[in-house]
Amino acid sequence: MVRMRQLGQLFLFGFEGLEPNSHIVRMIGQHGIGGVILFSRNIRDPRQTARLIQSLQAASETPLFIGIDEEGGRVSRLCAPFTAYPGNRAVGLSGSPELAYDFGQALAEELSAVGINLDFAPVLDVDTRPDNPVIGTRAFGDDPEQVAALGCALIRGLQDNGVLACGKHFPGHGDTALDSHHDLPRVPHGEARLRQIEMVPFARAIAGGVETIMTAHVVYTGIDPDRPATLSPRIIQRMLREELGFNGVVFSDDLEMKAVAAPWGIEQSCVLALQAGVDILTICHNPVQQEKGLQAVRRAVEEGDVSRERIEAALGRVLDLKRRRLGIPFKADPAAIRKHVGSQAHRKLATRMERYLRA
Repeated sequence: MVRMRQLGQLFLFGFEGLEPNSHIVRMIGQHGIGGVILFSRNIRDPRQTARLIQSLQAASETPLFIGIDEEGGRVSRLCAPFTAYPGNRAVGLSGSPELAYDFGQALAEELSAVGINLDFAPVLDVDTRPDNPVIGTRAFGDDPEQVAALGCALIRGLQDNGVLACGKHFPGHGDTALDSHHDLPRVPHGEARLRQIEMVPFARAIAGGVETIMTAHVVYTGIDPDRPATLSPRIIQRMLREELGFNGVVFSDDLEMKAVAAPWGIEQSCVLALQAGVDILTICHNPVQQEKGLQAVRRAVEEGDVSRERIEAALGRVLDLKRRRLGIPFKADPAAIRKHVGSQAHRKLATRMERYLRA
């Protein structure tokens, strides 16, 4: 039987500040949320970040996912002295799975040194549309096989070194003309096209053991003309779970993004995403929206709109992953920070990657 407090494990929240504020402490202590996502607003330097994460973990009965969007290049939340990497496009231009693995390993060493255990990377989108406003150089390139090979290598580099990877944005955001932060993209692709192009890297990543996947706020009209992937059982349950056999944890992209927030609102989006097969609902910014999401899910479970079986399945995946991968409680370690953050080896790697962009 699901205890209502356990529902908090199905949420990942962001917050303002360099220290845990009263809202996030209450969300952890009272509601038992499953994790926290950090942004630049939470990070001043490595030691402060490590202390912040140690405080967050100490407030929770269950180990927290501490996530971040650290792709390198255009999407990086960390500041100096963390190493600044050029990101996926440089790896794509190299064509080297070895470099991709080294990049993942270096990211993992710096992230884990300060207590970050989940990187929302790599982008597995195939960059098939030059005017795409949101993916572009965040992708490895436009060849599905190359994206798959490099993405899988980066995933291994992260996960072999203590940080969970998250392939995104399923089933593919690379062929959109709109940015889902601001609009709801629609693409005409059906299942045949997705299997040939967009889903190739995800299928390979799943076969290779990626632990988590993030959904796309994109409507694929040839499959589900009414709902974006995040809210679509046809895409999450049938294609990702049943066809590709993914048994890991599915994160939604931020449910405050206009692609879903404008048409459906936070409350309906949370319920529809859970019904579709998403395991963890991500709400990155607004405390009021976070409260609304929690209460909407509670009501939906109480009233039978979301089955307890669906909740138990999601909870099972979340808690199993935490048991297997999160290990002992994090304790800030200045020696680990000195060893890994901005190390000479990592700076050399970043320089090597940058050469491919200048070639």
